[in-house]
Amino acid sequence: MASVHESLYFNPMMTNGVVHANVFGIKDWVTPYKISVLALLYEMTASKITLPERRRLNKLILPLQQGPDLTLGQFLSKVEACCPQTAYAVNLRLHEMADGELKDMEYFFSTLPTPFTAFDSETYKTSVVGLFMRHMLLAYNKLSFSQVYKLYKSLQHYYHSHYAKPTDGQVGLPVLVADDSDMDLTSTEDTVGERTDKEELYTPLHESELRGPLSQKQAEYFLARQAYLLKNDENKALNPAALQEELNNMLKFNPDFAEAFQESKGGDISFTVSHESPGHLPLFPHLRYAALNLASLHCRFGHYQQADLALQEAIRIAQESNDHVCLQHCLSWLYTLEQMKGSDSTVLTEDSVKMAAHFCLPYLASLGIQSLVQQGATQGKTAHKLMDALKNTESLHWKHSLSELIEISLAQTTSIWRMYGKSTMALQQAQLLLNLSSLEPVNFGVQQNNTEAFAVALCHLAELHAEQGLYGAVAEILQHLKGQFPPHTQHARLWMLCDLKVQFERHMNEGKCHLAEPLVTAISALNKTEGLFRKAQVLKALNRSTEAYSILQRLQVHCEKTKCTEMVIRVMLSTAELHWESSGFSTALPLLLQALALARQHHLQSLASETILHLAFTQLMLGVPEQALSVLHEAIEPILAHGAVMDKGRALLLAARCQMAVAGFRPNGQGQAGNQAAAYFSKLNCKERLRDVHYLQAQLHYSLGQTSQCKRSAMLFRLLDQELQSPAPPFSMRL
Repeated sequence: MASVHESLYFNPMMTNGVVHANVFGIKDWVTPYKISVLALLYEMTASKITLPERRRLNKLILPLQQGPDLTLGQFLSKVEACCPQTAYAVNLRLHEMADGELKDMEYFFSTLPTPFTAFDSETYKTSVVGLFMRHMLLAYNKLSFSQVYKLYKSLQHYYHSHYAKPTDGQVGLPVLVADDSDMDLTSTEDTVGERTDKEELYTPLHESELRGPLSQKQAEYFLARQAYLLKNDENKALNPAALQEELNNMLKFNPDFAEAFQESKGGDISFTVSHESPGHLPLFPHLRYAALNLASLHCRFGHYQQADLALQEAIRIAQESNDHVCLQHCLSWLYTLEQMKGSDSTVLTEDSVKMAAHFCLPYLASLGIQSLVQQGATQGKTAHKLMDALKNTESLHWKHSLSELIEISLAQTTSIWRMYGKSTMALQQAQLLLNLSSLEPVNFGVQQNNTEAFAVALCHLAELHAEQGLYGAVAEILQHLKGQFPPHTQHARLWMLCDLKVQFERHMNEGKCHLAEPLVTAISALNKTEGLFRKAQVLKALNRSTEAYSILQRLQVHCEKTKCTEMVIRVMLSTAELHWESSGFSTALPLLLQALALARQHHLQSLASETILHLAFTQLMLGVPEQALSVLHEAIEPILAHGAVMDKGRALLLAARCQMAVAGFRPNGQGQAGNQAAAYFSKLNCKERLRDVHYLQAQLHYSLGQTSQCKRSAMLFRLLDQELQSPAPPFSMRL
C-alpha cells in the first residue's frame, strides 16, 4: 500500500480525479494514461521485441511521456502501429487491473523495475525511461489510501469507457469532476463512500487535446505544439476559441505557471517568447506585454499613431518593473515602427543590437542585424559588406537553434541577390531555404513551413521562372503557395501580388494590353507604387503618352521621397522611352546617364545592364553605332548570365542592329544574333518582337543576295503582321 505519511518535500494533491505530487520541486501527476505508459515501458523491458519494432517504440516513448494525455484508443493505436504484439500485451495488462481489484494495481506498481538498481536496463535512473518511472513511483508512493482508491476508480473508467462505444474511436479522456471541497486531499481520511457517484461523472476531452491539470513539461509541450502548428500549418492548430479555452483550463489548474501571455496576430493566436532561452515559452499575462502586443497589432494594421502610444505605455510599465527584456523588445518594435513610417531608424537599430548583446539576447541582436542589412541594401551598401554581416550571425543562429532567424536570413539573402541582379545566386539561396531541415525541438509532422520567409522564397522562385518563360513551373509554384497560404492568412498578399505581376508581364510581353489593363487595379490594391508604375506602362503601350508621362513624374517624386531607388530607376527608363517616341533621343540621354549612375551607386547590376541597353539604343539612334556597340558589350555578359529571357532577346537584337549599322550589310554575326533573339522571343510568345526580328533578317538576307532566306523571313513577317492585326510601330523607335 502507498505510504500515508506526509513529507516536507511532497504536497500530495488531487484535482478532478487526477493525483499528483510535487517531487522535489518537480510536479508530476499519476493519471490512468500515465499508468498505460508505465505498462508499455514494463512490457518493453519484460518481453522480446524485434529490433525494428523496438526502434519504433523507442521513438514513440518521448512524445508519449511529454505529450498530453491521450484516450486509451489513441494510445493503443499509436503503440499498435509500432508493435501489435506489445499493444496487445499492454491492453491485457490494463484489463487485469481494471477488471480485477485494487491489489492488482498495487501489484503492478510493485513489479515495476527499480530505476536505482536496473543498471543494464533502459529503466536505469539516468535514462529517459528511468527518470519517468522514478517520478511516477515517487508520486505514487506518497499517495494516501483514499487517493489510491480514487486513482483506481479513475483507471477503471478510463479503461471501460474505451469499450463502452466500440464504434467510436475518439472517446473522451475520463476526468473526474470534483467540487472545491474535494480539491485538497492531504488528509489520510477516506471520504470516498458517499461521493463515489458524483466523482465518477466525467467530462469528455477535446479531440487529442487536454482537460484537467498538466505538468510543467506537458504545458510546455502543448504550447510548443500549438505555436509550431500556428506557424507551420494553421489548419491543424486549434481555432482561437478552443485554444483560449485550453489556456484558461491550463491556468485554472496550474496557477503557479508564470510569465505566460498570448499575442493576437490578425485573428490568429500565437505565443511570444519573453525570455531568450530556446524552447522556453512564457506563460502568464502582464500589462507591459499586453501593451507591447497591442502595439504590434496596431503596427500590422498600419495604425502607427495608436501603435506608438501603446509602445510608449509598454516602455513606461517595463521601466517601472525594471524589466530589461521587455524594454529590449520595445526597442525592437520602436525601430520597426520607424521603418514602417518611412523614417531612418539606423541609429535606433544599432542601439538595439548593442543592448541586446549586452543583455545576452541573441534573438533580438540577430534580428537587429538583419534589419540593418535590409536598410544597408536600400542605402547602397556593397554586397560583400552585407553578406559578411549576415555571415557573422549564422553561427549565433545555429548555436541557439534559432530556426526562424535562419529562415529569415536565407530569404533575405535571396532578396539581396535578386536585387543585385544575380538570379543564379538568388535561386540557390531560395533552394537552400526550401530544402532546410527543421530545427524545431519537436516536429509534429508538418513538412512545409508557413512562415513569411518561405512565402518570400517561393514568390522569388515563381518570378525567376516567369522571367525565363517557364510558366508551367510558375503555375505549380503558385498553386502550392495558394494551398500553403490560403487567401485569409497573413502572408497571402505576397503570392497574390506575385501572381498579378507575373500575369501582367506575360500579357504585356504578348502585346495584350487589353488583358493587362484590368490587373492594374488589383495590383494597386496590394501595392500602390507597383500599381501606379504599371498603369503608366499600359498608357504608354496605348500611345497615351501625356497621361503616362504625368503619372511617371508624380511617381518619381514619391519614390525619391521614400528612397525607393529601384523604382526611381525604372521610372527614369520608362520616361526615356517616352522621349524616344517623340524622337527626343538627345533629351533622353542625360536621364539615362543619371539612372546609370544611380544603379551603379547602389550596385544594382540588373538595372544597370538594362540602362546600358537604353543608352546603347539611344546612341544608335543618334548615329554613333560604334559607341553604342562598345557600350553594349559591357552589358551583354551579365544579361546573358542572369537576365530575363526578354532582356536577352532585346540585347541580342540590339547587338545585331548595331553590327549592321557598323559593318553595313556585310556578314558579321548579325544573322546568328538574330536567330538567338528569335528563339528567346518565341519562348515568351512575344509576336510583336518576333515580327521585328523577321523584318531585320529579311533586310539582311536581301542585301546579301540570299533570295530564299529573304523570302522565308518576309513570309514569316507577313504572317505575324496579319495575325497581330495591328500596325507595326516604327522599327527604329523601339528597343
